[in-house]
Amino acid sequence: MARIAGVNIPDDKRIEIALAYIHGVGRPRSNQILAALKLDPNARTKTMNETDIGKLKDYIEKNFTIEGELKHQKQMNIKRLKDISCYRGIRHTKGLPARGQKTKTNTRTVRGNVRKTMGSGRKPAAEKT
Repeated sequence: MARIAGVNIPDDKRIEIALAYIHGVGRPRSNQILAALKLDPNARTKTMNETDIGKLKDYIEKNFTIEGELKHQKQMNIKRLKDISCYRGIRHTKGLPARGQKTKTNTRTVRGNVRKTMGSGRKPAAEKT
């Protein structure tokens, strides 16, 4: 089993798919990597030799932010938004959607309005008008 960037790459999958197991590498980026190194995307991981795997490892680690560093970078970006108290930061702090999704029906559990069926679980109105 090949190991790239601290992730075990599955042997029985095509290398194009297997590279997507690395956080920060999806299908388009794996195709881009394989094209740059002139490797066959249909080859299985177990059929690749050590030099090809070494080339893949070096190319990925030099050219892309992946795994732990990427996760740390994402967390720091969210922390920055929270520190400056912008709208998105406040939404992150409250655990609500930050990108404009509606909250009436989709984020019930976050708001504390858990419903098993459609009519149950509704919070009573504070005061009747």
